Amino acid sequence: MANEAKTGLASSLLGTLLSARYRLESKLGSGGMSTVYLARDETLQRWVAVKIMHREISDQPDQLERFRREARAVAQLSHPNVVAVIDAGEDGGYPYIVFEYVDGETLKQRIDRLGRLAVDEAAAYAIEIGRGLAAAHARQLVHRDVKPQNVLIDSDGRAKVTDFGIARSLESDGLTKTGRVLGTTDYVSPEQAMGRAVDARSDIYSLGVLLYEMLTGEVPFKAESVVGVAMKHVNEQMPDVQRRRPEVSSAHAAVIERATAKDPSKRYPHMAAFLADLEGALQVEVARAGGAQGEATNVLDAVSPRGSLLTTRRVSAAGVVLVLGATVAALLIAALTGKSHKETPTAVASGTPIRLAHADDFDPPPGDEDEHGTEVGAAIDPDPNTTWTTETYVSSPNLEDAAGKPGVGLIVEAAKPVTARQMTIESQDGGWDATIYGATNRPTTLQGWGSSIGSVSGADTDATIQLDEKEARYFLIWITKLSPIGGPGDYKVEISDVTLNG
Repeated sequence: MANEAKTGLASSLLGTLLSARYRLESKLGSGGMSTVYLARDETLQRWVAVKIMHREISDQPDQLERFRREARAVAQLSHPNVVAVIDAGEDGGYPYIVFEYVDGETLKQRIDRLGRLAVDEAAAYAIEIGRGLAAAHARQLVHRDVKPQNVLIDSDGRAKVTDFGIARSLESDGLTKTGRVLGTTDYVSPEQAMGRAVDARSDIYSLGVLLYEMLTGEVPFKAESVVGVAMKHVNEQMPDVQRRRPEVSSAHAAVIERATAKDPSKRYPHMAAFLADLEGALQVEVARAGGAQGEATNVLDAVSPRGSLLTTRRVSAAGVVLVLGATVAALLIAALTGKSHKETPTAVASGTPIRLAHADDFDPPPGDEDEHGTEVGAAIDPDPNTTWTTETYVSSPNLEDAAGKPGVGLIVEAAKPVTARQMTIESQDGGWDATIYGATNRPTTLQGWGSSIGSVSGADTDATIQLDEKEARYFLIWITKLSPIGGPGDYKVEISDVTLNG
C-alpha cells in the first residue's frame, strides 16, 4: 500500500515546476528516501535529473539532514567520474537536489543485459569508479553504498558514480537501522554488515565485489535474506574469480583478493593503491588480448606514467633494454601460465624512473598511527596540485619538542624490490629535515627499518637525495623537522610529489 501511495504521489508531481525553474517530465527511478525525475531546466534549456525527498519522511530531522548532507558533500566534488550536483532547494515542502542528467544506463542494467563483461571493460569501469571514489575520499567522504545500481554509464561509455545518499551516515548504527537505506547487502563490507566504523576501505571492498560481478556476471554470495548475504560477507571467503572465469589473469585476481580481504587492515590502505594495481592488471589483460577496446582504450590513455608498464620519461638506451626485457618476461609468463611470476628484485639501470605502486602514512607509537592517511596517494599521483601533508604542529618545528615523538613519515612502495639510487621530493615549503630508510618487507616500528640510506637537512622545495644502494621495496621518508607555515608557531610538511630513480 505504501509503495502504491508513493507511485501515485510520484505521478501526481509530473508537470510540476519546482522553484519556477525545473519542470518534472518523467520518473526515472525511486528508492526508500526519494524519487528521481527527468526534468527540464527552463532557465538554461537543458535536461537535468531532480531527486525529490519523499514527503512523508521530509519532516524527520535526521532524514532531512542526510538528504541535505548529500547535496553539500557532492557539490564539493568536481570529477568526470562523479555525477555532478547542479542545484538544491525546497519547494512546497519538497526538498530536492538537481544533478546533471546522464543519458545512458546503470551498470547493473548493463550487467543484466550482457551478462559478464569483457575482462578489459570490467577493469576499465572499476578504474573509473575508483577514480570517482578517490575524489570523494580526498574530501573525507565515504560513499558506503557502492553497487552497480549507483553507477551510470553515459552515452560515451564513461562510468559515473552517483547516489551519495547514505554517505557518512553509518558511523555508529548497524544493519538493523541501515538495511532500509542500503537496499541490498550484495556488496556490503564485513565491518559495515557488523555495524562497526567504516572508512574508505569499506568502499574498496564493495568495489572489489562489484569488479567480481562484472567479470563473472554474478554476485559472489547468495542467500534467502539480506541478512544471510551480509553474514556470508562476514564469514565466508570470496569465491575464486579464476574458477568461474579462467581467462582472468592472476594479476587481476590478486587485486580482487586483496580488495575484498575480510580484515580492513589487509586490504589496500587507500583507493590510490587499489587503482595502481588495477591499472597494471588492465595492461596485462590488454597485452594478453593483443589490444584494448571500448572504454579500456580511454582508461589506458589516462593511466599515469607511474602506473604504466613502460614509463614515458626519458631513459638511457641500456635502461630501455632492461625495462623492456622485464616487461616482456612478465607478460610472457602471464600469457603462458595465467599466473604471476615469482617476485624477484628488478634490475634498474642508472637514471631509470622507478614506478611507485602505493603510498602510506607512518606514525607509529607514541604517534596516533594516522597522519592524513587518506591523502597519501597525492604524493605519487601525476597531479602536481595534489599534496599529502603532515598534521599541523605548534610551538616548535622539531617533532620531539612539539609532539613528544621522534618524527612522522611517508612510505612509498615500489612495484617490486629494486635498488634505487636517487629520490626526489617536491614540497610546498622548504626548510624541513628527513631521513630515508629502505626495506624489502614493511616494518611496523622505526627500529625495524634499520640503518638509513639517505638524508636531507633544510630541504629545498625540490630536494634530490642520493641513496645508498640497498635492495628495497618500501622507502620511508622519516620527517623530524617541519616547515614553518601560515601564522607564527605553526609547522607542517606538504609533499606534492615523490619520485625514485635507479
